[in-house]
Order: sequence, then C-alpha cells, then structure tokens
Amino acid sequence: MTVQDTDPGIPTAAAVKTAPWEERFTSYDVEAFEVPGGREEQWRFTPLRRLRGLHDGSASVDGQIDVAVVSGFGDAASSDLGGVRHETVGRDDPRLGDGGIPADRVAAQAWSGFTRAHVVTVNEARSDDEPLTITVTGPGQGSTAYAHLQLRLEHHAEAVVVLDHRGSGTVAANTEFVVADGAKLEIVEVHDWADDAVYVGAQHLSVGRDATIRHTSVTLGGDLVRLSPVINYRAPGGDAELDGLYFADGGQHFEQRLLVDHSVVNCRSRVMYKGALQGVEGGTAAHTVWIGDVLIRKAAEGTDTYELNRNLLLTDNARADSVPNLEIETGEIVGAGHASATGRFDDEQLFYLMSRGVPEAAARRLVVRGFFGEVIQKVRVPALRDRLEAAIEAELEAVGA
Repeated sequence: MTVQDTDPGIPTAAAVKTAPWEERFTSYDVEAFEVPGGREEQWRFTPLRRLRGLHDGSASVDGQIDVAVVSGFGDAASSDLGGVRHETVGRDDPRLGDGGIPADRVAAQAWSGFTRAHVVTVNEARSDDEPLTITVTGPGQGSTAYAHLQLRLEHHAEAVVVLDHRGSGTVAANTEFVVADGAKLEIVEVHDWADDAVYVGAQHLSVGRDATIRHTSVTLGGDLVRLSPVINYRAPGGDAELDGLYFADGGQHFEQRLLVDHSVVNCRSRVMYKGALQGVEGGTAAHTVWIGDVLIRKAAEGTDTYELNRNLLLTDNARADSVPNLEIETGEIVGAGHASATGRFDDEQLFYLMSRGVPEAAARRLVVRGFFGEVIQKVRVPALRDRLEAAIEAELEAVGA
C-alpha cells in the first residue's frame, strides 16, 4: 500500500514482507504506528519503561544534538574539509529520505520531530590515511532531542568515516548513509555515551550500483542503546558488510536489530557481530539483544549472504538474546546461511593458558581480546583501534576479570 503525505511525492506508508510472521510497515508519520505495548515482535526485548517516553509521545523535547565534522581523527584532526561539505538544512531538503523510511514509532517520531538536519557530502575519493570524523554530542543530562544526520557519498567517491557518539541525555535519531553508484564507504559508528544516556537510532543504508559499504558498529556506553540498521540495495552489484562489537556491564541494555533486504540481483552481504556481557553480583543484569533478519526476495537472484552472531558471558548476572532469521524466496542464489552462539569462556583455552603459567585473570583478558580481535582489526584507523582496545581493557578491569 502507498499513501501520500502532505509533501507531494513522498510516500508515507508501505507494507513490505520481511519475515514469515509479519509485514514490515514503513512510514514518515508517527501516528501511522500504534504505541508499543511490549508484546510486538519489534519491541518484545526492549524495556519500554526505560525509553523515557520516546515510544509513546510523552517525551518532552527540550534540547539539540551538536554535530562537528573534522578531517582526521584524534590528535591528527584538522578543520580542513577538502572534498567534503557539511550543511545544516531544514525539513524540506529534498535529499532527506534518500536512505530509507522509518519502520517503527520511535524512528517516525524522530522524523516528525526534528527541526534541522545535518547533511555531510563527500564528492571525491579521499585517502585512507585521511579519515573523516563526525562527532555527535548529546543534548545533556536530563534533556531530550530528536536528530537527523545524512552522510552522502557521490558517484565513485571513497571515504573512511568515524561517526562518534558521546555525551549525555535522551536521543531518538535517524541516520542515513547514501552510497551512490561505484562509491565506497567504510564507516565506524561508535556509541560511547555517558552512563545516563538513552539512544534509539535507526540507520538507513542505501547501496547503489556496484557500491560498497563497510559498516562497523561499536557500542560501549549508555544506559540503553537500541540500533536498527537496514540495508537497502538500489541496483545490482551492491556489496555490504555489517560488523559489530558491544560490551555491556550490569544494568546496561544494548539492542541491535538488523535487516538486510536483498531486493535486486547479484548483491552480497556479510554480517558479523560479537558481544561480551558482565554484571556485578547482586546487581542489575547486563542484557544484550541481537536480531538479524535477512530477506532474499524472489527477484534477488545471484545473492550471496551470511550472518553470524557470537556472545560471551563473563559473569552469571548477564543475559544475551540472539535471533538470526533468514527467509529465501528464490533458489537461484550463490549462497546463504546464518549462525549464532552464546556461551561462557572456553575451558580448554583457559586451561591451555594457565598450564603455561598465565594467571587466570590475565588468561581471561587474553581470551576476550582474542574474541573481539577479528572485529577490531577491521577498523582501519589506528588511533581508533587503540581507543577501542583500551576501552575493552577498562571494562575488564572494572570487575577484575
């Protein structure tokens, strides 16, 4: 079904089959979605009471995010943005929505509620040694903001980008990654929020003809972080990789809900997410959720896809939910598969290290570093790799692992 919004030419609602048990509904209009009650498939793992009213319209919006764009990362950052344009635009900018349409009430609320959007455009091939850093800072403790950010790569542009989220407050956001034909984007999205922060974000990834996107999601901080990336292939030859790393402490809720929508021929996708959880004895449990949906439509012949999720429970007071889903509507594919596992330390690995004189605490740290190493090594910004390794070490030190 297609309904027209007050803005001509913009579809407000559409129902798209994405899993055997449901129809995926998309809309720019928040009132097109029912208020979640917690029983819906989309929301059954999310502690709604901790969303501070983002899901039911009771949130009082009284703040703004701050967005800064620089060339380089860390100490090497520079304000010289050669080949990059950063604009603050209004709701009527025709480029907004190129990435995709909101598929839940919070994303639609963020779309309906933002007053200004940030559009960052890369129109040339940038050197791998010159990453682009976009820093998003929350509205501050006790404040709430709706946000909209779009990163665009024009035809045959190339860029390595770090999207760094930090600060306090409550944020609902839509983030669009629009990768045009022949373009290549490597994006590392870091969520290192303060302890009080709540962030609910929808990521819309649009992949053009023969375009490539490598998206790495890192979640380390915040009270509740819920991310919903969706891959939309626009033409044949698209190649998408989604990698993720998350480390939850006691009381934190980190949720990842992915959809890879193979709707055109000869496209490829790879998904690999790894998480670790630890809680404090007698305290609130750490909880992570990973939902990985892959849909291969009837028209998507030549699809090549695989998804993987691994979770490592470091303490008894931790819970990880992992649900991979794969629906195939055509047999003319290159390959498709999925895998998921959640467990504790490998006793054989620990025994091997300890038998060679490594103390148990140090052995446990080595196992965790090795567990995350496959994801961290894909990050091509050395200073960011160092920061992530230091953050994981700090997490392990916090409970004396």
